Amino acid sequence: MIMSLPMLPGNSVNRNLGKEHFHKPHHFDYSNQVAMMGAEKPGIGRELLLGQSARSKYSVFPKGEGSDAPSWLAFDKQVLCFDAYFQEEVPQRREEKYRVRKCKIYFYLEDDTIQVVEPEFKNSGMPQGTLIRRHRIPLPAPEDNYFYNVHHFNINKEIILYSRSFMITDCDPFTHSFLLKMGVRLNIPASTPADPYTNLRQELEENMKPLRPYEKLDTLKQFLNHDRKVLRFYCCWDDTESTFGDCREMILHYFLADDTMEMYEVVPPNSGRDAVPKFLHRGRVPKHAPLPKHQPGEITPRTVLNVFGPVGKGGRYILDSLKTGAVEEEFYKDCDLTVGGIINIWGRRVLICDCDNFTKEFYRSKYGIEDFTPVSYKPPPPAKTARQVPPYTGFGSEEDSLCSCQGLLPKPPHKDVKKLIENDSQGLVSNVLRFVGKLLTDNQIDKERVFTICFYLNDDTIAVFEPPQRNSGVIGGRFLERGKVKKPGQELFKSEMSEYFSAQDLYVGAHLDLNSWPFQVLDADEFTLSFMEQHADEFPKANIGIIISKIKSISEEQQKETKQFFTITDPSNAGFIPFDSFRAHLSDLDVDLAEHEILTLGRSYLVRREAEEDTGLIVAVVQDHLKKKHFENFAELARTFMHEDRDRSGQLSSKSTWTICKAFRLPISDDLLRALLQKFESEPENINYDALLSALNWRENPLPAVLPDLTIKFDSGWRRDADEPAVKTINYLLFLEDVFGSATNTADS
Repeated sequence: MIMSLPMLPGNSVNRNLGKEHFHKPHHFDYSNQVAMMGAEKPGIGRELLLGQSARSKYSVFPKGEGSDAPSWLAFDKQVLCFDAYFQEEVPQRREEKYRVRKCKIYFYLEDDTIQVVEPEFKNSGMPQGTLIRRHRIPLPAPEDNYFYNVHHFNINKEIILYSRSFMITDCDPFTHSFLLKMGVRLNIPASTPADPYTNLRQELEENMKPLRPYEKLDTLKQFLNHDRKVLRFYCCWDDTESTFGDCREMILHYFLADDTMEMYEVVPPNSGRDAVPKFLHRGRVPKHAPLPKHQPGEITPRTVLNVFGPVGKGGRYILDSLKTGAVEEEFYKDCDLTVGGIINIWGRRVLICDCDNFTKEFYRSKYGIEDFTPVSYKPPPPAKTARQVPPYTGFGSEEDSLCSCQGLLPKPPHKDVKKLIENDSQGLVSNVLRFVGKLLTDNQIDKERVFTICFYLNDDTIAVFEPPQRNSGVIGGRFLERGKVKKPGQELFKSEMSEYFSAQDLYVGAHLDLNSWPFQVLDADEFTLSFMEQHADEFPKANIGIIISKIKSISEEQQKETKQFFTITDPSNAGFIPFDSFRAHLSDLDVDLAEHEILTLGRSYLVRREAEEDTGLIVAVVQDHLKKKHFENFAELARTFMHEDRDRSGQLSSKSTWTICKAFRLPISDDLLRALLQKFESEPENINYDALLSALNWRENPLPAVLPDLTIKFDSGWRRDADEPAVKTINYLLFLEDVFGSATNTADS
């Protein structure tokens, strides 16, 4: 058993045991997670001073209960609403001793603020509205250092706000549900006592109502409901019976605010009529106009039967509620205006032909009308006579001559700007179709001449060039200046526009008559063939689907012969045959295939092989070109490659490498550059630019010079000889499977 030590001197209780805070108080603190200056300043270590009590925070809900969000966010726009009343003494009045005033008490959960609002009553004679503005209200003394919170409110309970007693009678459904969820036991709702003075006022007002009230002419409601709402109708007044009369168009406006109408006349240009501001001023339009004239005082809104007593103040009179002898007039209403109906505008028969969308929606919602078929009142326009264009005179172009006939001030021919922008040269894409052609002539010298036919897609023009050939005896250069070329067999002097050669007329194997010079297209460059295949819907000669459908239409006997031919041509059954044999057999079929279509088939079923040229030979030819043009900017080229290589991987894409080489203007042809880049592809579409720079640098890594014949072979650019085929080997098994649905050989059949 342990006995406690006596309270000896020096053995007193240490008051700091269990304490955690020993700092001095500070003014700056956080309230509801908002930085602010604290209102209280306790003692050291947060101990309360003598006579000081702890005050609650702005919300009675501490952090951790319910949502972790702050109270100003968790209870945002959530307000408790209570119905209450208070009695106010009324001294110095005999009619009333006190008055019961109803009010609303709003409790804001986010910061425990309270607002008291009294609804405004008509002719109350007292300032009403907000009785107590929104703020935290302290409790009555002696607990005035605390504030009201949600636990102080309940139904059928009296609270004191600034020495005024408020009796809470009821609450709204949200408040009722919220208090129940908090665990508050709600009392039974109480009733509000009657106010004696209010009852007295109601009795007086009821006694003041006459037993036989006068007629009430109230037009304010119609004005407030339909102000600025106007129905618009398109009308026609047939005035052809009068001298120089015609059918005149009108616009009718019907104002729903006061049932008035106005009308404007649509004056067409050059009609010879004066444009008046209004055809009909705004006003109520009678149905049976013109009306007979009435005496003054005959038409009045009210009828006075008799008058007795002095006239004016103090006089008395009686109104006729039966309206005996009153003259009634019928005016047009909105229900009288319908599409296809005829209205009488002061003796003029006006036909309503159509209306706007707002008017249609108004009649559809109010009267349920769905048929708004417009009435045609205009005669059909006369047929336009075809403009006779004079025949072409031969001066200038046909487009220029046609523009001079379309107006007094001739304008330049209109160009297709959209086509010009879309098909203009963009970067490394020239959008020019290049073909190789030869002349169809019996002259032995002209037969050997080779021409380059260029078709420009941006304006459908054609230019022909003749590359210089060694020891040919013919000076090369421009053969046909760029421009549109007419198709042969057309009349020169005619009114219709001539037909010009288009991009679809140029293909491999085509015969062209360019300004009386017959050409045969023998080949095309890689860009042209790829462009036509990519736009196969515009170029039927390069549409592989159309070509295969033609071959499928051959007879079964020819299909059998085709399979036997492929089997005989490929005795080793390797699945590949030469393109020359493939082309010769397709040319013998009865399907009328053009040379370009056969070439498209060959490109589609081409056997992809590596280029036959050696890498060292290609590099030697490239270095030979760089030496001749004195290209030595290798250091700057290396810095550009490293700048584009963001990952420092030593590789760039083929497109980026091509762009950089063209930007530095390497003096080599495109085909030679393309073959060089293919040799240095470390991965698909990736170039090892370090190895490429080492191969290009003829100063540090020179290679032996090459023979001139090899240089000329690689310098021929995109153009190749007509005898050299673009496709060499064909995979005929894939061709048979796509065309006939079977790739099996039928040699035994």
